Amino acid sequence: MKLTTEQEAILNGSKGETMAKVMKTLVMYGDAFDAEKMVPVTSKYNHLVTSFGLGVLDPVYDLMNKLIEAGAVSGQKFSADPRPMDKNVPTSLIQKLVFDLFMYNKQDFYEKQLQQLGLMEKDAFTCTCYMDEVGNKPDKGDVLSWSESSAVVYANSVLGARCNRNSGIMDIMGSIVGYVPYFGLLTDEGRKASWIVKIETSKKPEAQLLGSAIGMKVMEDVPYVIGLDKWLGSEMNDAAATYLKDFGAATASNGAVGLYHIDNLTPEAKELGKALVKNDAKEYIIDDAELERVKNNYPVMWKDKDAKPKLCFMGCPHMSLQQLKDWTNRVSEALVQYGNDKVVIPTVFTAAPAVIRKFKETEEYKTFEKTGIILSYICPLMYMNNPMCAKMPVITSSNKLRTYTTSRYYTDDEILVQITKGGK
Repeated sequence: MKLTTEQEAILNGSKGETMAKVMKTLVMYGDAFDAEKMVPVTSKYNHLVTSFGLGVLDPVYDLMNKLIEAGAVSGQKFSADPRPMDKNVPTSLIQKLVFDLFMYNKQDFYEKQLQQLGLMEKDAFTCTCYMDEVGNKPDKGDVLSWSESSAVVYANSVLGARCNRNSGIMDIMGSIVGYVPYFGLLTDEGRKASWIVKIETSKKPEAQLLGSAIGMKVMEDVPYVIGLDKWLGSEMNDAAATYLKDFGAATASNGAVGLYHIDNLTPEAKELGKALVKNDAKEYIIDDAELERVKNNYPVMWKDKDAKPKLCFMGCPHMSLQQLKDWTNRVSEALVQYGNDKVVIPTVFTAAPAVIRKFKETEEYKTFEKTGIILSYICPLMYMNNPMCAKMPVITSSNKLRTYTTSRYYTDDEILVQITKGGK
């Protein structure tokens, strides 16, 4: 790897031993992927994936202390992934004891470390940091040092920023030293598509289901999706961006996609079109039957496959303001239709703290309060990582949550019926 004079100096200790170690780590990371050089991180803010104070992460806390003591703090303010706990989300006594004593018993300590390192705001915890209400939305062409998979794929694809799928801790290191290795999705060649995906469905495909199908097919490759603009349009409005938020999270978790192009919609596809597609690109056709096949092959991880759901999570990744409004109206109308005053299954809608504050200012929130749904900033995945919670029959329309936990996937329409009417 070719380093600049300044980078070489940092590596040799010009800014202290700790900063030299940070630079060395990034150089070794780049060498592993044959990076030719380091490039500056240009975004205004960073985003960290590590937000949870697990008791077993002592090496992380020791590392953070060393960085803080050496003054090697982030060169950017940053947001972080959602908090793992919220007292408003239903937990039994045993579940709470596991959370408090055996899992996230370092949460307060770790959050203080994050504040010392450069957390944007005290409650800047969300996986959707790019929401307007949160304020960490990079510009097209910005070079990032992020690692949260759903945020990386959104920034790359919907916003046209440039970021590799980094690991946790590497994100803060890139921000501290101000450089990241130049390879993969940072390069023009690395952003070209090796798959053409043709959408031939009879109706608008479920975002999380379509993303799942593509992710499992292309894995870490870049897909160029043709035909989705028929359902989303050719302008990146709130509706299209929200759809792609959930779609992208599924591609990134059911596969390892860090970037996708949507023909006639996403910024690079609108600018370059099919010039983004490699000559030897493979083809994948998705119709109604293919989506049904994918859905029917999801394993059911419940001990009792016929159990009645005890909890429903919506918002993995976190819901947008418009999603909260739309779902409030849908739930309210369905409750009237089925003759119920409140949801019949304990249901949690999750969103960024800043989005929740904005939602509470809307007229829809008054209606929401009557539905019995819990509004939380929690990370559903971190909640489900509690082995006592994993035993519960939990339902969701998030393919990310389904993939990483024992929760069971249903489409949005199926979830709506279950939480407002009941039954399977």
